[in-house]
Amino acid sequence: MATAPGVQGTARPAGGTPQPATDRTPLILSGATVVLPTGPVPGGRVTVDGTRIAAAGPDDGTAAPEHARIVDVSGHYLVPGFIDLHNHGGGGASFTSGTVEEVLTGIETHRRHGTTTLVASTVTGDMDFLTHRAGLLSELAEQGDIAGIHFEGPFISPCRKGAHSEELLRDPDPAEVRKLVDAARGHARMVTLAAELPGGIDSVRLLADHGVIAAIGHTDATYEQTVEAIDAGATVATHLFNAMPALGHRAPGPIAALLEDERVTVELINDGVHLHPAALELAFHHAGADRVAFITDAMDAAGFGDGRYMLGPLEVEVEDGVARLVEGGSIAGSTLTLDRAFKRAVTVDRLPIEAAVAALSANPARLLGLADRVGSLEPGKDADLVLLDEHFDVRGVMRRGTWVVAPRLG
Repeated sequence: MATAPGVQGTARPAGGTPQPATDRTPLILSGATVVLPTGPVPGGRVTVDGTRIAAAGPDDGTAAPEHARIVDVSGHYLVPGFIDLHNHGGGGASFTSGTVEEVLTGIETHRRHGTTTLVASTVTGDMDFLTHRAGLLSELAEQGDIAGIHFEGPFISPCRKGAHSEELLRDPDPAEVRKLVDAARGHARMVTLAAELPGGIDSVRLLADHGVIAAIGHTDATYEQTVEAIDAGATVATHLFNAMPALGHRAPGPIAALLEDERVTVELINDGVHLHPAALELAFHHAGADRVAFITDAMDAAGFGDGRYMLGPLEVEVEDGVARLVEGGSIAGSTLTLDRAFKRAVTVDRLPIEAAVAALSANPARLLGLADRVGSLEPGKDADLVLLDEHFDVRGVMRRGTWVVAPRLG
């Protein structure tokens, strides 16, 4: 059984020796289909100078600088690095309870699958543990290893608890919500809560006032209660369709309210387990490609394998890549990585590649307030990119101008 020890250690930079893209020499990746915000550009090129993108677009025949290194990536796709808003771990390591070294292992696992920006998610625990956890994760955020912290629970509905410990759940008292936000030292990015619970609407307002995303999830709210929460400042649907009432024709519930409001970004877990393809199509049809964010909701087993794991205090069995609680059988997060979500989007769901890129990069970047740095292949932004082959499998990953996965091309 893979278990996660308690909080230990002091934050430090991620280990390993990634291969620099260049030695301060501009690198030109030439010949790929480059997916820009305006759409795919066949036979394009991207120029990387240090940690930044210097140019991205069509190959207009302009001669490369004499000192530039040119790499032919014809027959491939170049897309922005993926951004995961909701991730509990990977590589056998837990963001919820692992040591610093284990958290870094999980981060590196997801980077190898194309996720160059990641928000670390917790699960329900007692308040002392969560505030302690926030302190450790905030150190990693200060170092740039993660983009912030997402608190999923304990302020959620016992009726829709999923893989959360019921005895540790509590109502969203604004004072306690504020305690978690303060413990994160400016790195709280998102809090998932059930706004219909006592204190829920006031907590949504508090989060909005402090620049923290209020996400509606693990909720038993009515349509009207969800509308009230959105009007109070909630802007995200935590894994839409999952852990909330189903869409009904007389009682539409939260799903209708979250889909119809242009202020809301909806998270989707595109692993073929959490959602029927028709549900995904419904979300894209009603929310539009600019309001969908693919997430993993990954737990320790992502990129690691089947077996028994701990998700917070609960035991999870992973079989054939599907994670379920040992007691009760509820789905317990996923073993998804974002490269698989991308491949499924374009090969199974038949989404246009630019829609998949928006859901994996541009939309979460905008939601996190990072669109000036990441989320698209544009000059001046971080050189975060993923090289995919003709089957949409990862062949290279670059983060801030450094190869995490160096391409091996013929």
